Amino acid sequence: MSQNTLKAQVNTLLAALPASDYERLVPHLKLVPLSIRQVIYEPGEPITHVYFPQHAVVSIVTSIKDGSMVEVGIVSSEGMVGIPVILGGYTTTTKGFVQVAGAAMQLDADVLRTEFDRGGAIQKLLLRYVRAIYTELTQGCACNRLHTLEERLARWLLTVSDRLESEDFLLTQEFIAQMLGVQRSGVTVAASTLSRAGMIRYQRGHISILKREDLSATSCECYRVIQNEFAQLLGNQPRCGQ
Repeated sequence: MSQNTLKAQVNTLLAALPASDYERLVPHLKLVPLSIRQVIYEPGEPITHVYFPQHAVVSIVTSIKDGSMVEVGIVSSEGMVGIPVILGGYTTTTKGFVQVAGAAMQLDADVLRTEFDRGGAIQKLLLRYVRAIYTELTQGCACNRLHTLEERLARWLLTVSDRLESEDFLLTQEFIAQMLGVQRSGVTVAASTLSRAGMIRYQRGHISILKREDLSATSCECYRVIQNEFAQLLGNQPRCGQ
């Protein structure tokens, strides 16, 4: 695969690197498929590779002893899965698994550590990304505590849509409930409300966003805070209706 072809396929985070820094990574990058529910890493296990998703979506979740889990982060073409490896860690307490199938650029964790320790553009870019992730985590904590399920669902659907760059995707209500840390019945009620208002269409796990501006208006302010942080730090432009 040529460098130009590879460059065209990488995610936004990799594409933000200067050409010289990116070209050092090219020999170590491997395009790999990501299948739905594929586990990227487990809590306590060594993180041997990091992933830069393209049109896949990876959920970062935390769980408790009874098996309950809640999503604490979501990564797609704007970011990287495996942040702990640049923060001095080889393991993490969270689990990463594929929410929406696609592909990603895979990179050996040791290679990334070496490049990060060199300083320069790669280090600065990844630290800006960590800051964006920090904003997403802290805002998410406030959102889960203070906002209604309908607002949270609208925010989550918009986020998935942004990361996939698509208004249509496959997600079951059971899965959404797990990610939001709520009962499935609550998601059913909230989704029905959005559907009756004509904002979304939901049929057999297929979700379509019909009125993005209305859905954005229904969402809490957390959606815009997080999206603006990513836009500011990574040079992305918010989509219309945000």
